[in-house]
Amino acid sequence: VQLQASGGGLVQTGDSLRLSCLTSGRIASNYLMGWFRQAPGKEREFVAVIRWDGSHIAYGDSMKGRFTISRDNAKNTVSLQMNSLKPEDTAVYYCAASPLVWGARTRSDLYRYWGQGTLVTVSS
Repeated sequence: VQLQASGGGLVQTGDSLRLSCLTSGRIASNYLMGWFRQAPGKEREFVAVIRWDGSHIAYGDSMKGRFTISRDNAKNTVSLQMNSLKPEDTAVYYCAASPLVWGARTRSDLYRYWGQGTLVTVSS
């Protein structure tokens, strides 16, 4: 499985961005497709996750109500719509995938496959 993240950029506070994660290879329905982020000097943080079959979705606390994760199986893509962006959302965003149980969804250390990351910078 290979993942390729894109869509990052420089935006202002309150703007929106849509990140995409293009996948290749065989992804089973029980795979979790996650987004994580890492700001300079900080630990990697859970952002959002969706089960490949679409049956389960979850968000990090600070993302609820602002971010929306979705997947398009036909296009082999997982997207992250980010609205009302804040300077504290500035980070490198990574997409990740792995066959995991739902209870492990926030554990970045358990995800097997990772994209290269895309930088999101939100100016104040």
